[in-house]
Amino acid sequence: MKGTIVAVCRSEQTGTRKEPCGEGVFIADYGLGRDAHAAQGIARQVSLLSVESIAKMKILGLELNPGDFAENLTVEGLELYSLPVRTRLRVGEEVILEISQIGKTCHSGCAIFKEVGACIMPKEGVFARVIRGGKIGDGDPVEVISEGD
Repeated sequence: MKGTIVAVCRSEQTGTRKEPCGEGVFIADYGLGRDAHAAQGIARQVSLLSVESIAKMKILGLELNPGDFAENLTVEGLELYSLPVRTRLRVGEEVILEISQIGKTCHSGCAIFKEVGACIMPKEGVFARVIRGGKIGDGDPVEVISEGD
């Protein structure tokens, strides 16, 4: 199974939408360099969301862009939330991510939830740990290299 990176996004503060940055350096057991959510030893080092999931919210009339759900990687062509935990993804030429969590509890300050009363992150947001670091850029391939349990 393969997909494509539509956008690499980062933010300097938590609780805000992320801004597309074109490319980023992902650091093993840390996350995206210079991103507010990155931290050593945590399960949710990188967040991923599919374009197809975002499209479900656009149907509600929202004007949405990559990073609006605070995702680091916006991916096209893969139904990320259907992949099991511990699935490994190769992104670009070097980076290996391991899915650590599917979905999350939305915090009360979520701008999208406040606007429309719904959010896709609780069911379709995907989180991963960085197993092997390197650069990821817009347009890079994403490939499932092993499925978890």
